[in-house]
Amino acid sequence: MSWRPVLRRGIVLRHDRVRGADLLLLPERVVVLHGGGGQVVRLCDGTRAVEDIVTELGERHPNAPVAGEVPAFLAVLRKEGWLT
Repeated sequence: MSWRPVLRRGIVLRHDRVRGADLLLLPERVVVLHGGGGQVVRLCDGTRAVEDIVTELGERHPNAPVAGEVPAFLAVLRKEGWLT
């Protein structure tokens, strides 16, 4: 997959210190990202392909199942229209 994901215009990733969670701020909606979701989205800057994101996260978390979970997670965000 050569897709280079990036947040759609008008969507912002923020960390909420009160909740201790990463949030996607959408027009008229807030999405709470659980687990490492925020860490994944932070790498979606339009310069990295999905494979690059998986590789980087795999190096950071060698025992995590990133190869299967990260592409699926990004596909869900894309389907929701939050990533382009």
